[in-house]
Amino acid sequence: MTIRLDSLIKSIAAALDCVEQELLGASTNHGKRIAVLCAKMGKVLGKNPEEIMSFALCALLHDNALTEYILAQRTGAHYDPVMKKHCEYGQRNVDTLGFKTNVKDFILYHHERADGKGPFGIQEGEGPLDAELIAVADSIDVAHHLQRLEQGELTFVRNIIAQEIGKKYSKAAANTMLEILDWPMILSLKDDVIHETVEAAFIPWVVDVEAHTLFNLAGFITKIIDYKSIFTRKHSTQIAIKAWFMGGYYKYDKTKQIKFYIAAAFHDIGKLKTPTNILEKPGKLNDEEYLIIKEHVRETYELLKDIDGFQSICDWASNHHEKLNGGGYPFGKNADELDFNSRLIACIDVYQAVSEERPYHPARNHEDTMQILFKMAEAGELDKNIVNDIYIALAPFDGKDIPQP
Repeated sequence: MTIRLDSLIKSIAAALDCVEQELLGASTNHGKRIAVLCAKMGKVLGKNPEEIMSFALCALLHDNALTEYILAQRTGAHYDPVMKKHCEYGQRNVDTLGFKTNVKDFILYHHERADGKGPFGIQEGEGPLDAELIAVADSIDVAHHLQRLEQGELTFVRNIIAQEIGKKYSKAAANTMLEILDWPMILSLKDDVIHETVEAAFIPWVVDVEAHTLFNLAGFITKIIDYKSIFTRKHSTQIAIKAWFMGGYYKYDKTKQIKFYIAAAFHDIGKLKTPTNILEKPGKLNDEEYLIIKEHVRETYELLKDIDGFQSICDWASNHHEKLNGGGYPFGKNADELDFNSRLIACIDVYQAVSEERPYHPARNHEDTMQILFKMAEAGELDKNIVNDIYIALAPFDGKDIPQP
């Protein structure tokens, strides 16, 4: 299976930007600006195209562990006011993606300071220069909102960078940033052109996805999605595993099973744009809240639709709330418009949502879960044959988690 991995990472980063805006008050397109700045600095430093791409993609994903980190803070899993765990989780995640060049510690040390007063106490020159470059780009964008910077403010920002050499920023990182930070660069970071700027900064990264890479990729995205809420921290993971299991039940060939697994892993990526207070509301959603949460499926479609090699994956992921009788969303498709895998992922999604604990219902066993699926099948919402197959195939697990294949 061949995909454009750079396009996929850009879609993930776009969703992560929404999380940062909601949870940290970050400005729009923050990750994209860091990636563009780093790509330019990489070019100035004489990196080859593959090194620039890996570096810039790491920069794009520098906050990939934000949802996991914040949920761990909320639940008391750790106390980490300096965000050390955020950096550790982020590096752990990108290490699974199989970058073409070495990216060791690029994200792990992206909050370090030249004077050693960062989370790990790493001083200037003790970690990779790439981490120092991400650090200076991240810091100045957070502090000065580069997409809103006026021309008259640029000299002030440049002076701040120069003043922090040896304290906040390493000399090499600061000087490289000062070399690229001119007014044309600032103009290229504005929200109305940043998408085109990002596209121009990356070369295509086309990969043939093998089974082990698939599991790493799926694990990467499900961590990001599921940790958005206390009540969804295993939802996408278990749907992906159940999708793999049902693909085996139906004797799919390996390529089809892989595609279906990825679709299941990505089906709720649009929920990264859904406010957490709606995801965790203990009671019934009002009409406005229901309309907001329904938008997550359309957002999933928008994030996946332009990725080369993802056409069928996008369709299956985006159809998981469609119903055979046309009463689903967001497209209102009917039975004639829904292929077998779209019907199957819809059934698996309902099964997982009904069986796992949610703010508005407790966890359910297999029999109680299936009674709801049978009723939906009788109402013309779900495929009866698939529901019957799920009843047989998932019975041994009794509504509990299936181990990772």
